Amino acid sequence: MNKKIEEKQDMAAVDRILAENRYSKAKLIAILQAIQEEYRYLSEGVISHVAGVLKLPPAQVYGVATFYAHFSLKPKGKHIFRLCDGTACHVKKSHGILNALYQRLGLSPEKNTTDDMMFTVETVSCLGACGLAPVMIVDGEVYGQVRPEKAVEIVETIIASEKNNQE
Repeated sequence: MNKKIEEKQDMAAVDRILAENRYSKAKLIAILQAIQEEYRYLSEGVISHVAGVLKLPPAQVYGVATFYAHFSLKPKGKHIFRLCDGTACHVKKSHGILNALYQRLGLSPEKNTTDDMMFTVETVSCLGACGLAPVMIVDGEVYGQVRPEKAVEIVETIIASEKNNQE
């Protein structure tokens, strides 16, 4: 677990989110979504804390957190690349895009988030845009008929933008 990120998950923010949702068990998904939005993942400590405050079995909260693909139990980068590896995209060589992203970012199937927590690369079974194959979504924006060079260009654009925002 990335210590830097774990320390960032202070329970004050979690408690604020719980209070905003009136400590309602019925709003468990909304609560987890807000926490995920805040931290980009749900830690074991957060799951236990939410379960305790809502008086739910930890297994129930964990079950919800692992059932929905939107939730992650591992830290994710600020910018998420979701690359389709469904049949249409695979046939159009989406693996070349994945390899280019891995190479540029120093990632692999075993390590899909950069150490600086800037980028995460994920594959998904289908993005529902087969006519645009190969397709990927970056920070919610859909890119169709992507080539490896275009994927690396998107990374470079994000890096330049982040640099400009820091200056």
